[in-house]
Amino acid sequence: MTPDNRREPERFNAKTCWAFLKSLRRACKNNKKRAVVLSDNAKFHHALLHKAWRDKMAPRFALDFLPPYSPELNPIERVWKLTRRSCLHNRYFGLLSELIEDVENQFDQWRKGNATLHRICAKIEDAAFKPLSGSC
Repeated sequence: MTPDNRREPERFNAKTCWAFLKSLRRACKNNKKRAVVLSDNAKFHHALLHKAWRDKMAPRFALDFLPPYSPELNPIERVWKLTRRSCLHNRYFGLLSELIEDVENQFDQWRKGNATLHRICAKIEDAAFKPLSGSC
C-alpha cells in the first residue's frame, strides 16, 4: 500500500463516514469554489449523526446524492466489476488479507493511469453531462 492511500481500519459506518467527510472538507478548504461530493444512497451517507454538520457546511461543501438504484451513474460499480475481472475472478483466497493485498496492488497499478479504467469512468461522465436533444 502506498503511503498516500488510506484504508479504513474499522467498518465503514456513520462515524467513519463523518470522519472521512471532515478530512475531505479540510482538503478542499482553501478552494475558492464550493465542493460537491457525489454520493450513492448508503445509509451512512444520510446519517443523522452528521446531518447538522452537513447542513452547516452545505454553502461551501455538500453531498449530492445519485438517484436510488442507479448503478449506471455510479462509476465505482464499473470499477468493482473490472477489479473482480482483473484480480479476483476464479481465485481462491485462503485469507482476507490476501484478497485485500491483491485489490490494493491492482489499485496501485491504476494510480499510474489505465486506459480501460479511464474509458469505463468516462462513459459515466459522458452520459451524465451530455445535453438533452432539443435543449438550449
